[in-house]
Amino acid sequence: MNFETMMLRSLFGACVLVCGLALVSMVSAKSVPAQLAAHAPIATATVVTG
Repeated sequence: MNFETMMLRSLFGACVLVCGLALVSMVSAKSVPAQLAAHAPIATATVVTG
């Protein structure tokens, strides 16, 4: 196996590993959107004309 083939295979393996870890972290993450929205500060906008 020449050098280029070995580098491409190792790069492919690293990319698969990173994508797999990202997928696992997204699937196993606990979502708490209701709690985050309940404690968010109320945003106010002030429009100044003139």
